[in-house]
Amino acid sequence: MESTRMKNEQDLLKWWNARGIPAASVERDLPPYVFFEGPPTANGKPGIHHVAARSFKDLYPRYQTMRGHRVLRRAGWDTHGLPVEVEIEKKIGSKGKQDIERYGIAEFNRMCRESVFNYIGDWNKLTERIGF
Repeated sequence: MESTRMKNEQDLLKWWNARGIPAASVERDLPPYVFFEGPPTANGKPGIHHVAARSFKDLYPRYQTMRGHRVLRRAGWDTHGLPVEVEIEKKIGSKGKQDIERYGIAEFNRMCRESVFNYIGDWNKLTERIGF
């Protein structure tokens, strides 16, 4: 069952891409509609709860696309915040603020940014699979 569903999904994505369907919704001569979605903190693989949240957030842009607007979608990634910092603190063995300061704030921040980019491929694949 799972392999059939995956094959059907992959066939549908190929069909969409072969016909330029994703690109057709952003024709240059359409009036723009801008929607700023709060970016996910991509410090891990996406889960089913991300599919639900992103689908709800896409209702307005999708509706505006159907109403004849040009709605560009561009991914952005939250590279700060508690989830990212906790991941890096565990990686460097930090027990608190003083450990981070000794490690170096600039290096700590660099590692936070880098951690997000480890998962972007998974997020991009999810984005395509759910039809954005």
